[in-house]
Amino acid sequence: MKLFGRHYGTGRALCLDIAAGKVLRATQPASDVRGVEQWPWIAPGLFDIQINGYGGQEFGSADLTMDKVVEITRSVVTFGVTSYCPTVTTESFEVLQHAVRTIGEACEAFPDVARRIAGIHVEGPYITPQDGPRGAHPLEHVRRPDWDEFQRLQEAAGGRIRIFTMSVEFDESPEFVRRVVKTGVIVSIGHTAAAPRQIRRAVDAGAQLSTHLGNGSHPKLHRFRNYIWQQLADDRLMASIIVDGHHLPSAVVKTFVRAKGPERCILVSDISGQAGRPPGRYKSDFCDVEVLPEGKLVVAGQRELLAGAALPIGTGVATVMRFAGVDLETAVRMAVHNPADLLDMDPGGLEPGDPANLVQFHLADPEDGAAERFQVSCTVADGNVLFGVPWQPSLKRNAKRNGSTKRGVSETLTPFDQGS
Repeated sequence: MKLFGRHYGTGRALCLDIAAGKVLRATQPASDVRGVEQWPWIAPGLFDIQINGYGGQEFGSADLTMDKVVEITRSVVTFGVTSYCPTVTTESFEVLQHAVRTIGEACEAFPDVARRIAGIHVEGPYITPQDGPRGAHPLEHVRRPDWDEFQRLQEAAGGRIRIFTMSVEFDESPEFVRRVVKTGVIVSIGHTAAAPRQIRRAVDAGAQLSTHLGNGSHPKLHRFRNYIWQQLADDRLMASIIVDGHHLPSAVVKTFVRAKGPERCILVSDISGQAGRPPGRYKSDFCDVEVLPEGKLVVAGQRELLAGAALPIGTGVATVMRFAGVDLETAVRMAVHNPADLLDMDPGGLEPGDPANLVQFHLADPEDGAAERFQVSCTVADGNVLFGVPWQPSLKRNAKRNGSTKRGVSETLTPFDQGS
């Protein structure tokens, strides 16, 4: 299979020969290729470490089935996502145990699902009970860190929990973080009311990430001494951020990216089970939610308190370019390479020998009024087209050589040297 596009970093036209699940060759165009600026972009498949559900189904639900896990996994490729972390949010132990076990069983039963799922992200239930930073997580299921419970969840998951988001405001938090990190799980700080000193102690104990920094916080904070500045300032922490145009204002995104540096920022979608549904009011597992016409997902009955997200990670790629002034290569790094590095995984790429996990896409100009700026043409995973139809150039040129032609006077050729 051949996949054409503009390299996301260099902007140059490229043809990738794909075989046996890997990039076999990457060739450059002949000198007479024209119209390259109209070609789609091509980049490694996106890597989203926070997907809560899709199409009416939350992962953190007593109703989760293997079929639903398969359905969601095969749906996210429409976003250009080839690796992701199904995210289970605050619930009773019984629901959490059921959810992680069901995800694990789906991985065992369906190899293609196992290849897409990089690990399970458990967000909660050891988070703050305070309104504001608790977000839409149900208060009735919020609780303090419990090592035995965590071990039972990991056992139910078959060892697939890779990221664990928690608050670090509890006296037992540093020791709990230390023990979890020793098992190889990444501890992320989120939905917290922790004081700066408590943030420092958690990072000293091994916490590596901040979950959707800036969201899940109090509406008012001390101007100097607060958990956002402390996490932002600590270079040992990477920060995931939701850049869908709703969760964070553009000035905040720009500040976060500049302060952390793009190399420490990870784009996430945080899409919930109501993503993919038309505007309207819905009953979810944790509260009534509403999808607004502009794609914003809120707790029903108001317009400000968010309940997850409804827009895919590609929106974040396009929006962070506009908000933070970064180029496409940097935005892709935040949506692909940084999360892969965090989990010590190979995201694929555009070089010979790289895993063929790729997305071909267009970026629409916001002035065109396009509803979606990141428009996926096709998604390739393990060398197979899982969504869309690969874009192909259709160019004709005169192939006369010494008064004759190779295949006739006028032939249709790909604009690449196909001699090898």
